[in-house]
Amino acid sequence: MNILYVDDEADIRTIVGMALRLDPGLDVKMAESGADALRILDAGGWRPDLALIDMMMPGMSGADLLGALRKRVGLEALPALFVTASARRDDIRAYLDLGANGVITKPFDPMSLAQTVRHRFAEISA
Repeated sequence: MNILYVDDEADIRTIVGMALRLDPGLDVKMAESGADALRILDAGGWRPDLALIDMMMPGMSGADLLGALRKRVGLEALPALFVTASARRDDIRAYLDLGANGVITKPFDPMSLAQTVRHRFAEISA
């Protein structure tokens, strides 16, 4: 499964990368911003099966990035989960209204993150 992880915090990207790569069946590409994510996608040759997007990023927020993805040919239905510490019930409802398929709450357990991602992807794909 190809996963695009987008987060402006280098430390979090490192932790997520290490955690997801514990599962040899996951191919993970990291982006430090929404613009960086779009560059990766525009480069071609690799398409994600799932996007994990930090909600609060400078410049292009997670919501802005998700909106941009939903307007791109071939990515309109890309499953996307926001990864955020802002996960109150009203927040989650707003994220779903934006078109996200769900939320993974920060802080998360790095040792079970790959399993959580696979489980959430299976729910979305069912």
